[in-house]
Amino acid sequence: MTLRQIKPGNRGFLYLNSHPAGCAAVVDDLWERTPAPAAPADAADSSGAERPVALVIGSSAGYGLAATVAALRTHGMRGLGIAFEAPETERRTASGGWYRTARTAALAGPDGDFAFLNADAFSAAAKEQALDHLAARYGKVDYLVYSVAAPRRTDPGTGETHHSVIKPLGSAYRAKTLQFDGDAPLVGSLELDPAAGPERDATVQVMGGADWKLWIDALTDRGLVRDGFHTVALTYVGSDLTAPIYRAGTIGAAKQHLEDTARRLQQDLAPLGGRAHTVVAGAAVTQASTAIPSIALYTSLLRAVLGDGFRSTAQQATDLWEQLTGAAPLRLDEEQRIRLDRWEMDDEVQAAVHERWAAATTDTLPELADTAWFRAQVGRLYGWDVPGTDYAAPAETTVAWPATG
Repeated sequence: MTLRQIKPGNRGFLYLNSHPAGCAAVVDDLWERTPAPAAPADAADSSGAERPVALVIGSSAGYGLAATVAALRTHGMRGLGIAFEAPETERRTASGGWYRTARTAALAGPDGDFAFLNADAFSAAAKEQALDHLAARYGKVDYLVYSVAAPRRTDPGTGETHHSVIKPLGSAYRAKTLQFDGDAPLVGSLELDPAAGPERDATVQVMGGADWKLWIDALTDRGLVRDGFHTVALTYVGSDLTAPIYRAGTIGAAKQHLEDTARRLQQDLAPLGGRAHTVVAGAAVTQASTAIPSIALYTSLLRAVLGDGFRSTAQQATDLWEQLTGAAPLRLDEEQRIRLDRWEMDDEVQAAVHERWAAATTDTLPELADTAWFRAQVGRLYGWDVPGTDYAAPAETTVAWPATG
C-alpha cells in the first residue's frame, strides 16, 4: 500500500496528479446515471444466444468511457477496452484514466467477461495482443467503438511519428478564450497562425481514420468480424463560433478524413453484413477539448443556456447503444453520420449562445456562462472536485491495472 497526501498541482486546465478515490467516484456516478438492464444479464439470453462482444478503443475517458459503462451496465456486454494510461511514479500518481479503468473493471465484475488492455492502440503490438485475447475468449466481435484522442501517432508501417496541431487553415484566427490562471475566470484572446501543409497532413495522420481502418482490417483478416458487425468512430461538428479553430481547422481536416474512412469501411464491410458510421457527439468537457482554444468558453456558455438540458456523456452513450443494438432506429444525417448532438445544434440554442458569445467579457462572464460548472468538470477528469471525496485524508495511490484474464 502507498498512502499519500496528494494535491492537484494544477495550473489552469493542467493537473499533475489524479485522485484515485475521486476518479472511482466519477465512474460510480457515471454507472448510476446509466440505465440498468430490464433483466439481469446472463452468459446467454433465453434463446441461447451469447451476449454481444464489444471492443472499445479509448475506453478510459470521455465518450469511450461512457460507451464502455453503457455496454456493461445496460447491455451486459462482454469484450475488451483499450486505453493508454500512465502508472504511478515516485513523483506523481497514476493518470486519471488508470484509476477510472480499475474502478470500471471492478463494477464489471470478477468473471473476466470484460477485460482491459493498457497499450498504445496505434501500435501493431497492441492490435495483435487485443485480437489474440478476443479470438481466444470470444471468437468474434459484434461492435467496435473507436474513441481515441492523442497528440501524436507513430505509423506502424513506416515508423514515422506524426504530431497533431490545433491551428486554423488558410488564415490566422483570433480566438476568444476562457482562462482560469487566477482566482476568477477571465475572457482572453489568442491569435493563431494558419497551419502549414505538413502540419495539416500530420494532424490527419494522428486524428483521422487511418488507425481505425487498420483495426478493422486486422479484425477482418483474422476472421473476427461477426455477421451484423457494426463499428463507429466518435467525431464532433460543433458551432460556427468554434468552426475556424475546429471544424474548419486542422482538427476538422482530420475529422473529415475520419468520415471519409467510414464510407470506405462501409463498402468494405457490406459483403460481410457489417456497417460503419461516424457518430457526431455533442459538446462535452474532456481532456482533449480543454486544449482547444474557444471550446472552454463556448461550452460554458452552452451549459448556461441549457442548464440540465445539457446532455451528459452517459445520456449520449445510452442513446448510441440503443441505435447500435437496434432498440431504436439509426438517426442519420444526409452524410450518413449518426447524430447525438441535435440538442446542442438546435437553432434556438445556438442563437442564445451566439448572443452570449458576442457579449462575453471578463465583467459579464458571471451572468452569461456557467464557469463554475466547467471548472468543476475539468477537475473531475482527474478525480478532483468530486462531492463526497475526502481530499484531506491520505489516499491509497497504488492501484493495480485489472488483469486481462
